[in-house]
Amino acid sequence: MATPDHYHTLDVSPGATQTEIKKAYRRLAKLHHPDSNQTDGNHENIARVNAAYEVLGDPERRRNYDQQRSYYDQLDAARSSQESRQKRTAAAQVSYRCQQQQSQQADDDLRRWLRQVYTPVTRILNQIIKPLKEQLNNLAADPFDDALMEEFQTYLEDCRALLNRAETAFKSQPNPSTAAEVAAHLYYCISQVGDGLEQLEQFTCSYDDHYLHTGQELFRIATGLRREAQAAVRGL
Repeated sequence: MATPDHYHTLDVSPGATQTEIKKAYRRLAKLHHPDSNQTDGNHENIARVNAAYEVLGDPERRRNYDQQRSYYDQLDAARSSQESRQKRTAAAQVSYRCQQQQSQQADDDLRRWLRQVYTPVTRILNQIIKPLKEQLNNLAADPFDDALMEEFQTYLEDCRALLNRAETAFKSQPNPSTAAEVAAHLYYCISQVGDGLEQLEQFTCSYDDHYLHTGQELFRIATGLRREAQAAVRGL
């Protein structure tokens, strides 16, 4: 406050009566008088007490003083409110910038994951799945023909190498939380392709059509999962 707190000096409340103020002044004047036996008596203290009583002991001066106190209290409250608003505004700006930075970082992470993981993995999976129909059509001419079977086995070996590349790329970095659905579809697609290759490889050893049909079905499921991953990406 811009003015001395006379009420505090006299150790009375702002609602004290004139009698209470006078009584408090006498007690303090005696306590701080230089000729008092009290050890803490000094001129500075008695000067403050006298100044306070000169104001509060006079009803008119007290009213003026109270109005002045009220004005400064309101001014202090207004300044405090303004400072509070400024602090809240500054905090909101910091929070907004942090959110913007986090949002930008999330967008960057997503774009990087799509570029470095999703795109190469889906391309590799397509290289495995798409040629199967043609390979099976070629083999259907005579599954017992050594040359046709060797060509089919070469295809499966190439698929196994491609699948290893897809798995490595998929594991190369964690997926962003926003791409969790896409990553899940890719994961199960890779898994279905791996199981399908095992079934097709079993067919080359046993010539049992059961393995062939199971492998085809697993590849069909993988194709659906790949499409679902593509649809999930479009929804991002």
